Amino acid sequence: MKLKITIYTRLVFWITFLVLLLFGAVLFVIQMREAGILRDATGARALLQARYVADANLQSLVRQDWDAVQGYVDAHIAGDLVYIVVYDRSGEPRAANEAVRAHGDVLSTTLLAEDAAEDESASEEKRLQLREAPVRILEIEVPAFAQGASRWGSVKIGLSLEPMYDRLREIQKVLLLIGTAGFVLSILGAAILARRITRPLHRLVEATVRIAKGDFSHTIALPSGQDEVGELARSFNGMTTQLLRAREQTEEANRKLVQHEKLASIGRMAATIAHEIRNPLTSVKLNIQKIAEEEGFAETVKPHLDLSLEGIDQIERFIKELLNFTRVQELSLEKWPIDQIVDESLKVVRDVLAQKKIVVEKACTDGLPAVLADADKLRQVFLNVLRNAHEALGPGGKIGVSCDAVAEGGRTMVRVRITDNGPGIPEKDRPNIFEPFFTTKPSGFGLGLANARKIVEQHNGTIAIGRKRGRGSALVILIPAEEAS
Repeated sequence: MKLKITIYTRLVFWITFLVLLLFGAVLFVIQMREAGILRDATGARALLQARYVADANLQSLVRQDWDAVQGYVDAHIAGDLVYIVVYDRSGEPRAANEAVRAHGDVLSTTLLAEDAAEDESASEEKRLQLREAPVRILEIEVPAFAQGASRWGSVKIGLSLEPMYDRLREIQKVLLLIGTAGFVLSILGAAILARRITRPLHRLVEATVRIAKGDFSHTIALPSGQDEVGELARSFNGMTTQLLRAREQTEEANRKLVQHEKLASIGRMAATIAHEIRNPLTSVKLNIQKIAEEEGFAETVKPHLDLSLEGIDQIERFIKELLNFTRVQELSLEKWPIDQIVDESLKVVRDVLAQKKIVVEKACTDGLPAVLADADKLRQVFLNVLRNAHEALGPGGKIGVSCDAVAEGGRTMVRVRITDNGPGIPEKDRPNIFEPFFTTKPSGFGLGLANARKIVEQHNGTIAIGRKRGRGSALVILIPAEEAS
């Protein structure tokens, strides 16, 4: 029978174990670092002290005044300096303090080679029995050179390492105290954390009730595992994900169905308009033009005829846009650089923008992948967006156009972002700006952005309102990049 460990027990164990492991590693590194620092400092101090003794006795060594050297040695043994041994130029010990004379091996053994250079030194760590207790010694020897590069002997000192090891033991005690405190705190923290995690069990039951009422967006963030909470959380989140995905797919299918029904209705209406209105309207337009061209016609009436012709032109444009919107057109797909299509679109509206002194700032990333697109249709999309920005801006406004590549849905997309610093799109109008016949302008038919969305979706892309800091609006167009063969 497989033993089932509760999540509470498991969390307490693993959190405590990991905290202890981390604490142990950190404390070990600290101890090794401190030990290295203390050893380096002790070695440097011993070397400096040995060189000082050699320099202080250099004149006595040159004169071979061993009594003066012995007097210096006896006078300067203090603290953790255990012994001093002075050798002549042949390596024979000539002066040493009383404590080391009983240790013939230390006294007679020189650490330096005969051909040692002036800046060389030799060191060794050993243990000596002094005053009924063993003492750890750092032994270091340096040569004594006079002017003219003549070696007159060497000086060996023995520095006690017991103060260093005492300091290391103090550090170990402090680290052990910190480790003990960390162990206690890790157990307490693990127990509190585990208790807080197991409390949501009853919330899972409440969440299932919310799902049953249709709230498919609710999920529970709990750790996975072979325990009761993990199993229940996985089942719950899997169920909510599937239900939410199914509802989103249903809503998207309904949206497309409604859109298709709208297009079908508009198509039938457009066909009727084209048949019933377009031909008679053309006759009316031709007759008005003929009347306006009569030489004897009153000049006061001609402005009214011009207004009538403008109205007829507006009706014809509406019929043309309506037919273009409802007609299913085949795309002529070719590889195109997106910045070239953007540049061509900007050229079309350049004069119109210049009349308002609108500044265009364009920034496209170098080396963008090409897109497989119908350039004329895509240009129409950019023109619709740019014209909307032009109409929203006053004199001296600013339009920004940027192009870059992004990863979206597991593939590379080319992103075109068009912004302006106009009044922006009201929050209440944002859900409807891509709907047919929706417009906030006094003139226009509300088909520009609807047609833009249709063309972008034909290219398997998306068009949406983007986020923008400050005033103005932003539209983001994503077109799939051409896959490299």
